Parts: sequence; C-alpha cells; structure tokens
Amino acid sequence: MSEEKKSLNFLEQIIEEDLANGMPKENLRFRFPPEPNGYLHIGHTKAIGISFGLGERYNAPVNLRFDDTNPAKEEQEYVDAIKKDVSWLGYQWDQELYSSDYFQQLYDWAVQLIKDGKAYVDSQSSEEMREQKGTPTEAGTNSPFRDRSVEENLDLFNRMKEGEFEEGTYVLRAKIDMASPNMLMRDPLMYRILKKAHHRTGNDWVIYPMYDWTHGESDYLEQISHSLCSLEFKPHRELYNWFRDNVYEYSKSEYPNPPKQREFSRLNLSYTIMSKRKLLKLVEEGIVNGWDDPRMPTISGLRRRGYTPASIRNFIETVGVSKRENVIDVALLEFKIREDLNKTANRVMGVLDPVKVVITNYPEDKEEILIAENNPEDENSGTRMVPFSREIYIEKEDFREEANKKFFRLKLGKEVRLKNAYFITANSCTKDENGNITEIQCTYDPLTKSGSGTEESKRKVKGTLHWVSVKHAVKAEVRAYDRLFLDEAPDAHKDKDFMEFVNPDSLEKIEAFVEPSLQTAKIGDRFQFQRLGYFNVDDDSTPENLVFNKIVGLRDNWAKKK
Repeated sequence: MSEEKKSLNFLEQIIEEDLANGMPKENLRFRFPPEPNGYLHIGHTKAIGISFGLGERYNAPVNLRFDDTNPAKEEQEYVDAIKKDVSWLGYQWDQELYSSDYFQQLYDWAVQLIKDGKAYVDSQSSEEMREQKGTPTEAGTNSPFRDRSVEENLDLFNRMKEGEFEEGTYVLRAKIDMASPNMLMRDPLMYRILKKAHHRTGNDWVIYPMYDWTHGESDYLEQISHSLCSLEFKPHRELYNWFRDNVYEYSKSEYPNPPKQREFSRLNLSYTIMSKRKLLKLVEEGIVNGWDDPRMPTISGLRRRGYTPASIRNFIETVGVSKRENVIDVALLEFKIREDLNKTANRVMGVLDPVKVVITNYPEDKEEILIAENNPEDENSGTRMVPFSREIYIEKEDFREEANKKFFRLKLGKEVRLKNAYFITANSCTKDENGNITEIQCTYDPLTKSGSGTEESKRKVKGTLHWVSVKHAVKAEVRAYDRLFLDEAPDAHKDKDFMEFVNPDSLEKIEAFVEPSLQTAKIGDRFQFQRLGYFNVDDDSTPENLVFNKIVGLRDNWAKKK
C-alpha cells in the first residue's frame, strides 16, 4: 500500500473503493444539509469541512441544501446566517437548494407508496402510537388503522393536504415492520399536519414531510453520491435505504444513481455546548448578547471574537475524520488561532490596567517618534511610528517596590527595557491614602534607545515592558472573555441543568489605553497587544469609541487556573 493510500481517512477509502469498482468520477457529488433552525456552531465546521473538503479533493460539486421541513422552528434569518458562515469559512457551494423545493415530488412519491400498500394514514394520538411502538427488547403492535384500504388512505391523505383536518388528528406512516429490532423501522411517520406558514412556501402546504422521509429523497433527487452525516444517524441508515430503494423503483430512469449514507463522529469540544436548543436558551435568557456573542461557539460568535477561517479549517484538519466519538480539548482550537495570528497579526501596545510612570530626567516638553516593528514573523509587515514622552502608562502588575530575583519587571533600584524605547530605572513611587501606588518615578538612560546601535543599548536587561505615552494614549474599551462554562462537560450531568455551570465572570469590560496608531483600525482587524494576547476590533467599535475583543491570550492560562 502506498503512502498516499495509508493517509486516506475512512471516507476517502470508501470513495476510492467506489471509483475502483466502476463509479464514474463525474458522478461524485456531495452536500452540506443544515436545518435552518439556528446558527451554525463549531461542531458543524467538521461536517462542512468534510463535505467541502472532499469536493475540493475530487473536484466534485458540493450542494448547500437547507432541510427546511419544520416551519415552526425555521426562519430566513438562519438561512442567511448559514450562507454567510459557509462563505466566510472559504467554501463555495455548487447549488443552493431547499428540501421545500421537493415538497410536490415527495407528496407524489408518498401517494405511490400508499398505492403500493407501503404507507397508510393513522388516526391514533401520538400517545397511542408511542405505546404501540414497543421497546428495544419487545416488539411493537400494529395500529388498528394499518390495514385501511388503499382508497381510504388516498382519500384521507388528500384531505390532509387540503387542510380539512386539525393538527394531530392524522399522520401518514410507512408500513414496514412493527417487530423490527430497529425501532426506527417500526412504521415511522412520513407526514404530519402543521398549519404554519413556511419561510419559503408560505401557506401552500399544511402537511409537512418528516426529516427521515425528506432527507434521503432530497439526496436522491440531487443525485448525491455519498450522503455523509454524523454517528447519531447510523441507526437511521436502514430506514434511509428502505425509502431510497422504494423511490428508486419509481424514478430510476430519471434518477439512475441512488445515494449511499455513511457516518462519521461528531465534533465534541470541552467546556462547550453543541445543542442549538440550549444555545438558543442562552440567547433568550440574556446570558449572552445574541447568537454572535464572542463567548458563543457559533461560527458568527467565533468570527466576531476574532477567529480566522484559516485557524478553524486548520483545527478541523488536525481533529481529522473518525468513526468513534471523542471530546476535543478547546485548548487545541485556541492553539490554532494563536498559531495563525502569530504569523499574521501586527504587534501594537496597549495597557489594560494602567499606572503612570514619570521619567524625571526626560525633558517635560519633549516628544519623540520611535520606530516599531509591526511583526517580526512577517518581513513584509513594515514598521510604524510610536510617540514617546516624559509620562507613560505601564501595567500595574509590572511594578513592585520589592520583589525576588525571579521578578524581571520594574522594581525599585532596578532597570528594565521599554519596548522600542529606552532603559528606565525605578527610583521611587507615590501612593494614595489606601496604600495603592498611583505614580512611579523613574530615570532613563538616553544612550539606550532601541535600534541606536550604541554599546549601552546592547546591554543585557532581563525585563522588557510595553507602555503607552500618556499624552498620546487613546482610550479604548477592552472586552476580556473567559470560557462561558466552568465545567468541562456542562451538559453531561443527568442530575443538573447545564445552566448551573455558566461562568459568571465570562466577560470583563476594561477601560484601557492603546497607542494612537489604533485609531484607524477597522472592525475585524486583529492585533497582538504585546505581552497580553491577541485582540480584534469589535462590531460595536467606532473611531470615537474603540472596542476590542480579547481573542486569546499568548499562552494557555486555563491549565494553571485548574
């Protein structure tokens, strides 16, 4: 076996075997089929990456199909958001399609199944049907309406379609096997009455097809070669094939290629909720500020937080394709955005918790423009100008009156380097009545200017601090985000609600000072605040009121917290 063959994941192996067994390569076609009942989240990126990735690998078309069969929960807002997310990730679909486009064809096929004695209208309540379903170890019992005549079933099904009956009074069921070991095969529902307007078809229909009936037949109509879905659909494969094989008999001349369903493991992420229903609860109860809150695992939330498409795609590639469920540490996702931004984000200076430093031997009216490198990882990133003056801000935690030898920042009597500027030595400090330090008095060595090439500037000093000139500092709001949940698996506790694990300190709003070059930053721009982490310009930001989101720190501090 060649190295290339060894490196194939199991889905690629299936495709390669199908091609080797005579499937024409031009018959390869994939799809990503979201239901438009919420925003896509990080878990969906695996399914997106698999289908579109196979499309790219085999130069095959990939459809974006919306499985929109439940008007009670689906909205155009979600359709628009999904399209935006998939495009932002860098994928291009071949056709934009909707299961609702196939409502008439699905109805016609259902009529054909009734005529062939393979479907019937049931008049029982949902509770009665549930009782008859049986258990995994006990067979179900047949509905008393299972042997209705074809004529009666056709009449009732047509009257359901015409809106004659109320919701819950009738359903259409497939007639398969109430004793099947697979409970999904025990006469599953195909249609229910639902008198709600659909976001695309309006009030044209009052009966709507169930997911299992719609999904596979949509694949078939689109001539999808490989229907790829997550592991929870594995028990559905038998039903998928039953529906597929029956409609194939009706339409094989027009649609000659029946699809094949195969399953892969979902993406599960630590400290993260993947249920759209639970994410909606966070939105509705105001725990977060909408679907695109930067704490949310939605793609729109990650985008607003400052994640890049490349970092997410690299994350998905690293996670890989598997058949077994596992939980991926969210630290891997954070590592991928650090890795990406280290190469691409310009370095700037901002101070989040400022204390004033006065350089007593620096002329009061003097100002300098210093040259700072934008990104040492990118030789084409250029330089920028940073103003320097007698008074600067540094981080409070970067100064101590006294400290041990392992403290390499500013302390009384010791020297540190100011990034892109000079060496300074702390001489004294001023405190308020509560003993809090309000000002630090220092002196500087004018011969130590960065980049000057003097012997003094080459002197080895262990500490380097970031800073902002007080006179030129620009105020900014910084939103420092922490994980939204304190528990590694917030929805895995049977006796507890996942809401109990919400982190009350997941957002801290900080009034910070940043260097003046950031006044021209645009929404979405990403930067490394030196020594602090990676930040991006939030959607709420304006030139008058800058707002930055903390994307991720320079290193993983969560492990230390634990």
